[in-house]
Amino acid sequence: MLEIKKLNKYFGDNHVLKDIDLQIKSQKTTVIIGSSGSGKSTLLRCINLLETPDSGIISWNGDELDFSRKIPKSKCQAFTKKTGMVFQSFNLFPHKTALENIMEAPVTVLKKNKDKAKKEAMELLHKVGLEEKKDSYPHQLSGGQQQRIAIARALAMKPEILLFDEPTSALDPELEADVLNLIRELSKEEYTILVVTHNMSFARDVSDEVVFVNAGEILAKGSYEELTKLDNERIKQFLSFLN
Repeated sequence: MLEIKKLNKYFGDNHVLKDIDLQIKSQKTTVIIGSSGSGKSTLLRCINLLETPDSGIISWNGDELDFSRKIPKSKCQAFTKKTGMVFQSFNLFPHKTALENIMEAPVTVLKKNKDKAKKEAMELLHKVGLEEKKDSYPHQLSGGQQQRIAIARALAMKPEILLFDEPTSALDPELEADVLNLIRELSKEEYTILVVTHNMSFARDVSDEVVFVNAGEILAKGSYEELTKLDNERIKQFLSFLN
């Protein structure tokens, strides 16, 4: 289980995350929704330690990070190796091919043998349906193809937790469908998945639990159907606006 206790994050005077308490069950898919600026992406970035929380605790299957005290760098690095992050803007290395993008972290971070890393990267290209694009550079790929390569790159580190930060927001509807279908398939595998999205039909179809974040706080959580039945005008307004 991924457990978050009393997590706080400030940017200057802006209190972005306010005493976040959240339990994410292992090998389940949790979808995080809420309006822009509510703190959804910051929450993912704190879990991945791209942002350092100002206080609170994040623990995963017994490994605990307490941000009220100094945490050794090695402990943070060990934790981040368990997570894989997929960004809305792809963030591929422009000077590396699709194959090289996927191989990069296993070779440089995990010190994996290049031949083994290449073999596993080709298997991941097959998984995301892009074997024929192995020698293509990012500028030669569509947005949807780039995002699928980015997902393969995250999978190459063999993470236990997959984090998707609005993975289709930069895509048109046709390309969006390919990426969402890939995430649907991953949700059937043994990953713990957190997805920030504005696509409510996807949230309904893929989620085991939906978390509604509002102004840095968790306003509600439960199944999608449970959220639609809540007597809360803010949530009703949000869901009706997006559907």
